[in-house]
Amino acid sequence: MATTLLMPKATAVWLVDNTGLTFDQIASFCALHPLEVQGIADGDVAAGIKGVNPVLNGQLSREEIEKAEADSNYRMKLRESTVRVPAAKRKGPRYTPVSKRQEKPNAILWLVRSHPELKDAQIMRLVGTTKPTIESVRERSHWNAANQTPMDPVTLGLCTQIELDMEVRKAAKDLPPSEETEPRAGLLSAEEALSRAEQHRIAAEAMVEGFEPSQPAPAEDDEFDAESVFANLKSLKSDDSEEDEDDGKSGQ
Repeated sequence: MATTLLMPKATAVWLVDNTGLTFDQIASFCALHPLEVQGIADGDVAAGIKGVNPVLNGQLSREEIEKAEADSNYRMKLRESTVRVPAAKRKGPRYTPVSKRQEKPNAILWLVRSHPELKDAQIMRLVGTTKPTIESVRERSHWNAANQTPMDPVTLGLCTQIELDMEVRKAAKDLPPSEETEPRAGLLSAEEALSRAEQHRIAAEAMVEGFEPSQPAPAEDDEFDAESVFANLKSLKSDDSEEDEDDGKSGQ
């Protein structure tokens, strides 16, 4: 089975330091340029890289090295490595400690009520539960529905706040845009503030222009006659006293 060399430069470093192979032979085996191998030998390339023995990982045999050292035209053959790289594990369901598994229905109830836009698959990822459990909690048919209390899954330690926010944002993107949008509360922009201020100024000027006083305001140069003012006050007082006497007589 065809395979590739593990860590070519590190292998080239080891071959340069521990064998009598030519630069061309090492370059051919490690899939490098001969000038790169020469730079490795001079210390200009791959400085600080620790050499890797290809014999230990089974990609090269001692016999191949000896055969190549005896014949400079011989090109060593790469063998399949005996080192097995573990395959990446598939991401399975979230593991929940036994002590917190009884809190899952409470977390599901909180998510269903606080974020109804979340899909069942998203709740399953956050809490690590199954779809039948979600349906039983949503329909209140769970065996312990009477004792369930909504609890934040972040507080319970079933998920992180970042994971919850990410799932909520994903669910919000899938929602259809609402036809009636409420006005956004917050600070006005500079353009909106200037526009509103101009509207208020125009309205105030229109109110001032439309206002007509019932009596003309006295001119600044007009002088008040003190005697006429006091005479008017005396006449008003006499009128009030006569009205009081008339009221007293009528009362008798």
